[in-house]
Amino acid sequence: MFIGELSRRTGVSTRSLRYYEQQGLLRPQRRASGYREFDDSDVTVVRRVRILLAAGLNTDLIREVLPCMTDEGAVLAPICEEMADGLRRERDRLTSSIEQLQAAHALLGSIIHAGEAISAEAGRNGQ
Repeated sequence: MFIGELSRRTGVSTRSLRYYEQQGLLRPQRRASGYREFDDSDVTVVRRVRILLAAGLNTDLIREVLPCMTDEGAVLAPICEEMADGLRRERDRLTSSIEQLQAAHALLGSIIHAGEAISAEAGRNGQ
């Protein structure tokens, strides 16, 4: 199938599919005319890439773990133990980022609340 058909079957734009190819996530065959030719297995690859992107992985890490992924029902599962360890480290990194963002969120909330309190007090005092 050509890139347009892969796009229709996966719901992913042709631009994104070209990007996946540039990143080494897809490896279509090239015809003499230069057209990309994908096969049915690429539909599965694109679905896996989308899941891994949604899980917060970057394309460099996806390129590493993609060969070690299998479908386990509606989710993916690593079949190489060393990849599972890498995914755990990435999850821990995300957890740390989430905690930092929550702390920043709380601090910003405190700043906003303090500003609102000052504005309300000024309003009561006729300022």
